[in-house]
Amino acid sequence: MPFGVAFGYVLGAALLIWVISVYYTARTAEPAIANKYFFIRVAIEGFIGFAIIAYYFRLAGIYIGSEGSKKLFRSMPLTAAFGIITIIFYAFLAVFAGQISAITIIVLAALGVPLCVYARVNFRKDAAKSIVGVVSVTLIVFIVMYFVGPLAPYGQEEILGAANIVPGGDPAIGGNPDYPLGTDQIGRDILSRLIYGAQNTVGIAFATTVLAFVIGATLGFLAATIGGWLDQFISRAVDVLMAIPSLIFALLLMTIASVWAPVLGIPLTYFMIVIIAVIDSTRVFRLARAVGINIVVMDYIEAAKLRGEGMGYLIFREILPNASAPLLAEFGLRFCFVFLTIASLSFLGVGIQPPLADWGTMVKDLAQFINFAAFAPQVAAAPLLAAGAIALLTVAVNFVVDWMLHKSSGLKE
Repeated sequence: MPFGVAFGYVLGAALLIWVISVYYTARTAEPAIANKYFFIRVAIEGFIGFAIIAYYFRLAGIYIGSEGSKKLFRSMPLTAAFGIITIIFYAFLAVFAGQISAITIIVLAALGVPLCVYARVNFRKDAAKSIVGVVSVTLIVFIVMYFVGPLAPYGQEEILGAANIVPGGDPAIGGNPDYPLGTDQIGRDILSRLIYGAQNTVGIAFATTVLAFVIGATLGFLAATIGGWLDQFISRAVDVLMAIPSLIFALLLMTIASVWAPVLGIPLTYFMIVIIAVIDSTRVFRLARAVGINIVVMDYIEAAKLRGEGMGYLIFREILPNASAPLLAEFGLRFCFVFLTIASLSFLGVGIQPPLADWGTMVKDLAQFINFAAFAPQVAAAPLLAAGAIALLTVAVNFVVDWMLHKSSGLKE
């Protein structure tokens, strides 16, 4: 065994022993001592809990579903299973934070039934079965949640009777069992705003990423297909935009937009979506152009041109399907960057505006609770919940993206 490998085993064993001793101290010591290790204990328990959930989710996928989905789950690492179940959980919070309407269910059914019929006629049996199963489960969940009601106990804008109730629900230190995570400085329920934050932060980040890809991929494929002066013009414009640090550039443009938004009567959030989408589309353009240049020289592209196919056919029927793997992986990474940028702008006060709930704004507004960390760490966890929600989704998406890149690369274990 090489010395480096042996040293790694010894270091890992020492770290494991230290973690076990710290966790034992946090569970058995006096409160004054145990409070010092409260967050380490929560992190250990959270890690074990997430690992168990990911394991059983992958196990369920192996035995439930079509043959194609079972094969996919069998080859899926535990990290990817954790990422997928986390993304599903966030999507569930975002969709069902508030009360859904009956019209939403009717529209989903009207779209889902033709999709199932089309899949049965045009797709393979396995793929059609998967699509029908996903549509059916989605409709059932929406119908059940329509009768269950919203996940958030209160509205994101609802001002309650008492302000600055500390988290934890302990009346001895200023808590209230009716508000397990407390209330903010104007009396809004923190738990409800945390749930609605998934709807606003994740939803707006997803819409912004989609817009960035529409702009960047379209211009990248056009530049790769047409070339010449159009390619040079767009590429040099993208180089200029990429030379400016993205967060500083976004902050500058958002500051300008905050002056014009009241004059034009347009919400500042709309300006933020467009600004971040344009800035991030430059990165998408570079990837789409690089992939497109390698595809346009292929024989099937030349054959399509000789048949007289138009530009739209070349881009959407020939280039895009063959560039989907790297673009899909980039979509996940770009979503993380957009998500973090929106949270950063909101933390600085120029992102998602009140009364909409946003995790970046919540970290800033609840920062005063960190002062309770020495004697009541569960109270200090309030701002860390919003920060942890941001970090957890970022890690989950990266796990899924890494797995997708590994699958698309053709590498074997």
